[in-house]
Amino acid sequence: MYNAILFLHAIMKWIVLIVVVIAIINAFKGYYKNSTFSKINNSQRHWTATIVHIQLMLGVSLYVQSPIIKYFWNNFNQASKNFDNLFFGLLHIFLMLVAIAVITIGSAKAKRKQEDRDKYKTIMVWFTIGLILILIAIPWPFSPLASRPYLRIF
Repeated sequence: MYNAILFLHAIMKWIVLIVVVIAIINAFKGYYKNSTFSKINNSQRHWTATIVHIQLMLGVSLYVQSPIIKYFWNNFNQASKNFDNLFFGLLHIFLMLVAIAVITIGSAKAKRKQEDRDKYKTIMVWFTIGLILILIAIPWPFSPLASRPYLRIF
């Protein structure tokens, strides 16, 4: 089960990145073109936040099953000396939770704005902050924090 969730989490990473980037680009276009905030834009806002939350659920499922995390919490003093363990035990989950909270707050704020331009601006700002946090927290193959392949396959 762990490997299946790990695989889904790895696939969803790309889906999350794509939908967040598309939402930011569309918000940027809508803001600068002074476009009407349509039902499609609102649906995109909603589904972007929903997809991010699905990834959160997969991530939490991994966190509670991960042998790395179990080792980290059972041997905290020793394990925290290894930065890879520290990254996944604390940094990755903390930054991702903050990023998801930022995107969720941005989505909720945009939903409540009255002016179309304000909706676009809110999405643009909050989702961009969330995206930056996500990009920092992903264990890219080139990352000095922790390295994992672009796609984890069984």
